[in-house]
Order: sequence, then C-alpha cells, then structure tokens
Amino acid sequence: MKLVLVVAAALIDADGRVLIAQRPEGKTLAGLWEFPGGKLEPGERPEAALIRELHEELGITVKEACLAPLTFASHAYDDFHLLMPLYICRRWEGLAISKEGQNLKWVRPNQLRDYPMPAADIPLIPHLTGLL
Repeated sequence: MKLVLVVAAALIDADGRVLIAQRPEGKTLAGLWEFPGGKLEPGERPEAALIRELHEELGITVKEACLAPLTFASHAYDDFHLLMPLYICRRWEGLAISKEGQNLKWVRPNQLRDYPMPAADIPLIPHLTGLL
C-alpha cells in the first residue's frame, strides 16, 4: 500500500478558534472540512511544506519557529495509507483568505465535531480540545 505524507496546521486565533477549510468540488473527499496543509514535495521537510502550503492556500506567511508539533494521524484509506503530522500555529503574518476556492471557517475546538471531516482528521480533534 502506498504511503502518502501530508502535513497540516491548526491555526489558532486570539479568540482560541481553529481554522478549517472545506475541500472544494472536484477533489477527493469534496465537501469535507479539514485542517489546512498539503502534500510534501520530493525532498521537502514537513515544516517547509507547511509554510509553503499555508502561503499558497491562505496567503499567510508563517515562520518555522511559530510551528509547534502537536500530534499526528495515521490512517489507512482504501488505496493508500496517510501519515499526517499536525502542527499548532498561533502566529502568522497576513489575513487567512481562500486562495484556492475553498470555504474557510473559524470554529471553537468543541465545535469541530459539528463539521464532517475526513477519517484521518477526526482523531486529531481530542488533542486540540485538550489543548484549548
């Protein structure tokens, strides 16, 4: 089974809310909500990939020192196995806006379960609610 490495961020604003993004139509798992991030390019470190993805998807600039590893997800989908480190980020430059047509929402950690998420993201929620 193919191993896919992706990286994600729980962006936390000053009010303790977490940013989630809805996967757009035409993509796998369209309509589900997830933590922003994406796939690593060959030879790319997870932190560098996350900084790149957050800039591409949301137009924000994140410094590596502002990324703190929290936990990871390991989930077997039908045709691949996903490994996804989740980082916490409380500081960035710019306003998070949708650059790739995805819907964005700032939600309280205890409301994350109200949004349908990919199976790999669901086990990350208790880590966030425990932290916040």
